[in-house]
Amino acid sequence: MDIAVRNLRDRLRGALIAAAATPMTTAGEVDLDVVSRYLAGLVADGATGLAVLAHTGRGPYLAPDVRAGVIERALALGVPVLVGVGGGPPAGSSGPSGTVAQARVAAELGADGVLVFPSDGDRLALHEQVWRAARLPMIAFDLYTRPCPTGTLRDLLAHPGVAGLKTALLSDAMGCQRAITLTRQADRLAITGEDRMFGPSLLWGAEAALVGIAAASVGVTAAVLEAYAGKDLRAFEEASGRLERLAQVTFTEPMEGYVQRMLWLAAAEGRVPGSHAHDPYGPPLPEEERAGVVAITR
Repeated sequence: MDIAVRNLRDRLRGALIAAAATPMTTAGEVDLDVVSRYLAGLVADGATGLAVLAHTGRGPYLAPDVRAGVIERALALGVPVLVGVGGGPPAGSSGPSGTVAQARVAAELGADGVLVFPSDGDRLALHEQVWRAARLPMIAFDLYTRPCPTGTLRDLLAHPGVAGLKTALLSDAMGCQRAITLTRQADRLAITGEDRMFGPSLLWGAEAALVGIAAASVGVTAAVLEAYAGKDLRAFEEASGRLERLAQVTFTEPMEGYVQRMLWLAAAEGRVPGSHAHDPYGPPLPEEERAGVVAITR
């Protein structure tokens, strides 16, 4: 394992990395000052790291200048910053060349690492291309829409540029357990992205979190990690219950609507103005659903 990769792995152990949304208007316009205030609020409320331009942040859809601005605003906060690369829409820069270019920009701007979106092609080859181009520590990504075959997962975890694995398998408990076990056996960082299996994934061996449910109400997620680290079983049980109630109204069908729901919640908490609490890239949600999401904060 490369020394920089090992250092990031150790630095992120125990971290709560908020998979931040990107506040934007209905037309997809991004105000970087709004982004700065939003990200700063997540850090102030318990996030010890930030993942920007990942799935929650709609990074695959954003123009290069906007992506660069978001990265710079995140880095200004002094916490570890991971940048989502790849995963673009069919008409966008979803191929290897686009992923590599995004990783190279992240490195030039000073990001701490990249979160590599799952791809339909040769995943190991893609990670190798990113590593050669950017030389940034990589977090591999096992996502429920594109689960990683066990053999490929082993190969990725043996790559010297891979610091850890984020698992986000949604409802596949056995798959999550297997991924965490393989990650720890490879001496990499097991990172939970399981918004609906958060507490159990910690019990299964996850050592850090990178979750979209921390895009708002971040203290709810932080409380679970704190209770678990403190070995307070009753506090862990109560905090996990609060997190599950939040997840039930935000990470539900249509699942892709979770980004909009988290932005509704961020607006209700005063993290972003209502004018920038929109996800133009997700499915339309009925306005009456907003009340149920906002009510959970009370």
